[in-house]
Amino acid sequence: MTTIATMRTLDETRGAVRVEDVYDTDIGDVWQACTTPERLARWIARVDGDLRVGGTVLCVFTSSWTGAARVEVCEAPHHLLLTTEPGTDDEGQIEAWLTEEGSRTRLVVEERGLPITHLPFHASGWRVHLEDLGRSLEIDGPVHPEGWSSEAGAPGWKDRWEELTPTYQLMEIG
Repeated sequence: MTTIATMRTLDETRGAVRVEDVYDTDIGDVWQACTTPERLARWIARVDGDLRVGGTVLCVFTSSWTGAARVEVCEAPHHLLLTTEPGTDDEGQIEAWLTEEGSRTRLVVEERGLPITHLPFHASGWRVHLEDLGRSLEIDGPVHPEGWSSEAGAPGWKDRWEELTPTYQLMEIG
């Protein structure tokens, strides 16, 4: 399956991005890749903090986004819900659902509460993140060994994001 992101409005100013893909591995492997700091650092973010329901973590994404997230739901191995930037005007949510499809696993991620004008940028960004997850699962290792920081995203992530963003800027928002 080719990863694709969709965008939709939630109200006059906010929207959501939804992206999904199917991976050739079991649900436990994808769950670990999405919930353990060592595995997250291979493909999407460095995460540090209180990794339990109600806990807050600090994240530095390969995109360079840096911020706090509170764990709202963690129902292994099927459902994860985070509130990003809790208690601020930029508060949003990232929710993930995992389902078994035979020996494969479908991952659906939705980010909500984004300014509508930012949707194409987040859609292309999440698409790159899920592509990176697929590569990390295939090689069982990191896909951005060159590193990243809050000031500069991972070069490979950024190159792919810049390639995809114009397509999402032309897409209609549902």
